[in-house]
Amino acid sequence: MNFRRFLALLWVGLLAAAAVCAQPVSTLYDKAEYRIAMRDSVHLHTTVFTPKAPGKAPMIIFRTPYGTGPYGEGRFPGGFETGYMRSYVDRGYIIVQQDVRGRYMSEGEFMHIRPAGFGDVDETTDSFDTVDWLVKHIPGNNGRVGFAGASYPGFYALMGGLSGHPAVKAVSPQAPVTDWYMGDDVHHNGVLMLSDAVRFLNSMNTPPGHTPTDQMPKRPLTTAPDDRTFFLEQYPTLADLTKLLAPNAFWDEIARHPDYDEWWRARDTRRACYNIRPAMLVVGGTYDAEDCYGAWSLYKAVLRQSARTPLHLVVGPWAHGAWRGDGRSLGDFNFGEEASGAYYMEHFEAPFFDCYLWARDTVDRLPPVAVFSSGDNRWRMFERWTPPQADKLTLYLTEGGRIATQKPTAKASSTSYTSDPSDPVPYIATPGTRRPKEYMIADQRFLEGRNDVLTFVTEPLREDMTLAGPVEAALEVALSTTDADFIVKLIDVFPEEGEKAGMQMLVRGDVARGRYRDGFARPKAFVPGKPETVPLRTTDIAHTFRAGHRIMVQVQSSWFPLTERNPQQFVDLWSCAASDFVPCRVTLFHQRDRASSVTVYKL
Repeated sequence: MNFRRFLALLWVGLLAAAAVCAQPVSTLYDKAEYRIAMRDSVHLHTTVFTPKAPGKAPMIIFRTPYGTGPYGEGRFPGGFETGYMRSYVDRGYIIVQQDVRGRYMSEGEFMHIRPAGFGDVDETTDSFDTVDWLVKHIPGNNGRVGFAGASYPGFYALMGGLSGHPAVKAVSPQAPVTDWYMGDDVHHNGVLMLSDAVRFLNSMNTPPGHTPTDQMPKRPLTTAPDDRTFFLEQYPTLADLTKLLAPNAFWDEIARHPDYDEWWRARDTRRACYNIRPAMLVVGGTYDAEDCYGAWSLYKAVLRQSARTPLHLVVGPWAHGAWRGDGRSLGDFNFGEEASGAYYMEHFEAPFFDCYLWARDTVDRLPPVAVFSSGDNRWRMFERWTPPQADKLTLYLTEGGRIATQKPTAKASSTSYTSDPSDPVPYIATPGTRRPKEYMIADQRFLEGRNDVLTFVTEPLREDMTLAGPVEAALEVALSTTDADFIVKLIDVFPEEGEKAGMQMLVRGDVARGRYRDGFARPKAFVPGKPETVPLRTTDIAHTFRAGHRIMVQVQSSWFPLTERNPQQFVDLWSCAASDFVPCRVTLFHQRDRASSVTVYKL
């Protein structure tokens, strides 16, 4: 054994000992701050943490719009001492953090989800230029680079993967921003996610003329006394909110693009996911209230468009980013030790980067797809997603509030409700001044007694039933007005006896806007009284309904203030007045020629 290899092995041992002893990171790493010039001469603030150990190590890059502080010599992030980032410290990676252009200490102008390929510079070119400088100037790097990030940084991690730099060998976009019109935390299927969108776009409003700073301007927004009152009585229309948030360039821009046009298509990151060179680990959570859509949809796009890319998908029963924390529980549910952040890191993310960046042969430990099913609380491994072995099961909504697997035979059958925008259906039992992450899995019994929520339910299941894949609804409806929204929820109803007796656990819910029933670029008014089909496809699920439980489907036309209210008329939502919001009589058909249904995928 040569002396250099001996020192490297010794350092690995010291790192392991340091993890046990919680040795301060400042004794293991050096910190340096750089201003790296991009091809247009804009400088990006970049912090590099380099192991004091001898030998060469790979670089893992985290690009973010949320700041890379604490800034200054000798100041190390507290998150390096324990948890997620400590795993990279203990493995001896060179850790790089960078403020994206126009944010914090970096120069330039910030642009939300800057489209790739629409201009001389974008996030892929910034990623390329950053990597190129780092591999040439940072001592001790082994020439292999990875990108990782969760949420908005997940978008930047993907851009690193699309940069085309030959040193980039592996990327992990986690809960990545993918398409802010079709999913994630700004819109779902073109419907504004009101509570999330207002808060996020207010806090991330970066004015032009940015000067590098260690603190971005604060834009406080308090929805007192609670969200429901704030959005229903104080700022009831989008026009009211536009005045409140002004000036806000991105908010104003989306107001000019209410339909899915070329402006939105350019901001769909999936359109650039062809012939990706580095290996990819896509990560998400089935109960992620913010970016549940991103992981599933990005994985499917890469699988379809870049068949040679080494591709892995990991989805656990997690809220937003919970795989980087404890991860084991959400609301009333504990998913067990195998849902913990430590388990995730040891079994998925660390082996992925160790393989492709250290060139260690650990990839055989990684299945192509690992998805955790709630209900029975277990990891399931597949060759691809949606699992080829999953069979379609159509659940028909029938009269009397029943669900059947056979198409209804009644010649004429329907159920009606009145959707009143002055009293929209709430999404949580008690409104507060925040959108709780727990709503994704919350008990729905608080809606009992409302006559504007239609409920359909199966008989108790005779055996366990695991559903794995999207939920696809086809609602046969007629309206008394010219537009309406439709929310479909899939719910696990617990037995009346035993643990969590009678609970109605939300498994998945999503929204569709009736005017987009024939396509998101082609809004079309309803003709009052004329039957129409409204399709709705939710983000995927992985859940086991246990024997003795029942499957429930609920249909409603508001979900407030999680989603914006629909005036229920074919008017411009961005300019309409409070007086334009009118009640709508919704008729849901469940008859042989118009059978409303929900299709799921059963293992």
